[in-house]
Amino acid sequence: MFSKDGNTKDIKTPRIVDVVWHDGEFIDWKDAKVHVMSHVLHYGSSIFEGIRCYSTKQGPAVFRLREHMQRFLNSAKIYRMDHPWTLDELCTAAIEIVKRSGMDQCYVRPILFRSLDEEHPAFGVNPFPNPLACYIGAWDWGKYLGDEAIEQGVDVCVSTWNRLTPNSMPAMAKSGANYMNSQLIKMEALLNGFAEGIALDDRGYVSEGSGENIFLVTGDILLTPPLSSSILPGITRDSVIQICQELGITIKERTIQRAALYVADELFFSGTAAEITPIRSVDRITVGRGGRGPITEKIQKVFFEITKGERPAPGDWLTYVREQKPADNNGFTPGKIAKDDSDTAPILSFQTAAQD
Repeated sequence: MFSKDGNTKDIKTPRIVDVVWHDGEFIDWKDAKVHVMSHVLHYGSSIFEGIRCYSTKQGPAVFRLREHMQRFLNSAKIYRMDHPWTLDELCTAAIEIVKRSGMDQCYVRPILFRSLDEEHPAFGVNPFPNPLACYIGAWDWGKYLGDEAIEQGVDVCVSTWNRLTPNSMPAMAKSGANYMNSQLIKMEALLNGFAEGIALDDRGYVSEGSGENIFLVTGDILLTPPLSSSILPGITRDSVIQICQELGITIKERTIQRAALYVADELFFSGTAAEITPIRSVDRITVGRGGRGPITEKIQKVFFEITKGERPAPGDWLTYVREQKPADNNGFTPGKIAKDDSDTAPILSFQTAAQD
């Protein structure tokens, strides 16, 4: 399925929003640049989020927007990034960029990083002298692990790279530096012909994929690793847990041994990019029947019904963009729209490598 150069199979980005929100105003995509001596490029000092906006009969709807933005704020707090942006302001900015995109569905990427004061540059590990910059971009993104993976599942391996220990790098924070570990896991998997890798924690228990949480089905019970296994507290992971509670599926958080992956009845990934993706083999050992299992399919069906606005969610999970009030100066300064004054921003077309 994946070539050994890691390049043949990847996610195409057919459209990208031609404006980016930057510290309270909209600027052209081409103007969203960072100095090469910025702290973030040398020391990985960034935190970010990935948020999906789904197409529904009621128009574009952002999935669990406030929860994602709250995690964004939590990540910033952990890394002592003191910034002026509130939860409401960031949510308003995300809604506005979706409105201006003209897209029915897209992927929203907020990022906060330590930049460079060009008039008074500061160099070195100490991050405090460097100013913070906040951006939100968006693009149209397909299925992270491929369209066919939703039904057929993917082939994965257990990585030789472990997840970071919680007291070395905080797994609870969605930081750019953490994803160097993810890249090692992903590259190793691709170069060995797998779609994805599963990392173990420092004790040898199952942690997560390079950019996804993991669930294991044994009998009629669903298991998932706890936060203590160095996992990111996934929003989609939490959604799966709530869906299972609504469906009456028993779900437990517990440490999982590597061997349990091989004898599981079903396995699947969860994540904003991956959504609900079945795993059909681990280390070339077939999982269950070698495809999407019945419990995975049931959870997947409910998840996609919710994201399409066809089924009530366990909570207030969808923010319908067209129902939101226009942004005002209390939320942020709208600034300029790239190239023209229309409500719909132009779209660029090109391809990019997949990332979480």
